[in-house]
Amino acid sequence: MSLLIVIAALAFLMFVAYRGYSVILFAPVAALGAVFLVDPSLVAPMFSSVFMEKMVGFVKLYFPVFLLGAIFGKVIELSGFSKSIVSTVIGLVGQKRAILSIVLVCALLTYGGVSMFVVVFAVYPFAAEMFRQSNIPKRLIPGTIALGGFTFTMDALPGSPQIQNIIPSTFFKTDTWSAPWLGVTGAVFILITGLIYLEVQRRRAVTANEGYGNSLVNEPEPFDHDNLPHPAIALLPLVMVGVMNKVFTSLIPRFYGDTHEMVLAGTATPITTDVSKVVAIWAVEAALLVGILTVMLFAFKTVTKRFAKGTQLAIGGSLLATMNTASEYGFGAVIAGLPGFLVVAEGLKAISDPLINQAVTITALAGITGSASGGMSIALAAMADTFIQNATAAGIPMEVLHRISAMASGGMDTLPHNGAVITLLAVTGLTHRQSYKDIFAITVIKTIAAFLVIAVYYTFGIV
Repeated sequence: MSLLIVIAALAFLMFVAYRGYSVILFAPVAALGAVFLVDPSLVAPMFSSVFMEKMVGFVKLYFPVFLLGAIFGKVIELSGFSKSIVSTVIGLVGQKRAILSIVLVCALLTYGGVSMFVVVFAVYPFAAEMFRQSNIPKRLIPGTIALGGFTFTMDALPGSPQIQNIIPSTFFKTDTWSAPWLGVTGAVFILITGLIYLEVQRRRAVTANEGYGNSLVNEPEPFDHDNLPHPAIALLPLVMVGVMNKVFTSLIPRFYGDTHEMVLAGTATPITTDVSKVVAIWAVEAALLVGILTVMLFAFKTVTKRFAKGTQLAIGGSLLATMNTASEYGFGAVIAGLPGFLVVAEGLKAISDPLINQAVTITALAGITGSASGGMSIALAAMADTFIQNATAAGIPMEVLHRISAMASGGMDTLPHNGAVITLLAVTGLTHRQSYKDIFAITVIKTIAAFLVIAVYYTFGIV
């Protein structure tokens, strides 16, 4: 019965997310409903001392990353830099390679620190224009954007400033550059396999004389490619984020050490900060600030014309994204404290290999919650100590745990109820029936990649 209660809570949360209801509201409802069925007297204490504590702790750690990432993406958009980057990449790769062009543009923007949601809005008009000119079915656009924006640059490539690559650092005391060779191996596999799949689908459409499509909705107006910022200037903020992320990752531990103590005026007890747990967060935050300042330096007048309204939208989006994930994090902490979760944990112990155990746990929870960051947060909040203990006993470096956690989170997360998938389909004016098949194929490729990287590590021992 205790196991059924946990499964019911997870199924309920997945159902309401799929139906489009807010997890900010229903994550505590699902969690406390499970607590009520176990012991009604624990509902209030669990809410205040577990759910809220964990939710607020998540916001304290990660909200600045969500906020700065959203603002950086917005100023990149307002400045016209994103249009310049897209136009330049398309010019270099060629109109005939529309799928490759869009994948590379999405990858460049995502790896440069632009939010995945911003990438969807920025790239879609160009993708529609290119696919129409190349007579490629519009239904392939979501799968193409998903490959470039939701996969290898999100969590596989070392140094990615996306939240999925940051969360593991606080549990394993690692940084965003962990296990670079494993990450690159996984990224190459995802990119090549994904492009092959999309090319096969394109050729099938050509054989069937399918064309771009008729009676489509949300068709964008053609973009004006004139008067765009110079591509070198447009790329500079993205480069600065990547470079400064690496620089700050190296400099912060040297400046502060592993821990830092400070005594506030009028107090006697020092406040101690475990710097080793927050190096990756501080480094990404500082790098994003540098990126924002770089944009403002070169496009101050252009950005300030719409800065007030643009940043309001960005801040609203970052608050929503943070609270969604934080609520799922609190949900996971509550569920992890129930007897039924012990049954789940014991069942997972049947998977003796520590890396496979970790990958299966995280990708399953990411799929159930429909969120890479949410599923990973739930898994690590509940089982990070177990993962660390098992990996240490097997002689596996924490850097490998970091990379596998990140990549596994971005596997089955893009099931139909995933927020990014719903947004992507809404923006492109397509339905699950029309385009989800290709998104799911990319999802399967991404999931396989996490286990491929595990095999590569065990075979060659590279990190």
